Amino acid sequence: MVSIHSSLGPVEIREASAADWPRIYPFFAAITDAGGTYAYPLDHTLESARPWWMEPPPGVTVVATDGGEILGSAKMGPNRPGRGAHIATASFMVDPAHQGRGIGKALGTYAVEWARAQGYVGMQFNAVVSTNVVAVRLWQQLGFTIMTTIPEAFDHRVHGLVGLHVMYQKF
Repeated sequence: MVSIHSSLGPVEIREASAADWPRIYPFFAAITDAGGTYAYPLDHTLESARPWWMEPPPGVTVVATDGGEILGSAKMGPNRPGRGAHIATASFMVDPAHQGRGIGKALGTYAVEWARAQGYVGMQFNAVVSTNVVAVRLWQQLGFTIMTTIPEAFDHRVHGLVGLHVMYQKF
């Protein structure tokens, strides 16, 4: 467990338990259903979405909490199995009710530090939606570089076909 300060005070980041999933799922569903950031299946349920977010070992899923309330979550682990397992990847979601408090930055910082401590040599984000300018700016502030953009790779609910950035940070 780690305590990090957000713009409104301390936030605890800890490993997620199975009991946390029903409290993560409402914002997972809201974010994925909004159609602007993740290419997860559209017909998900509480149970069918669980394996998309609750990362098995050697990865981990964490939650950011304040007084027991889950504000956001992240999952981290190897980007690929086998010969690609030396590069980490991560995904992040902040409950829309708590966005703008620094929770994403706290989770991003935690994920990078976790990956370094686990011995990964870098971290790759495979699919950052190009129109998600808040996330792109945050990842750049945390040391990530846009390596390439795949044009029209994401079907954004509002903007139509937009690019997906591949972003990377070497440790």
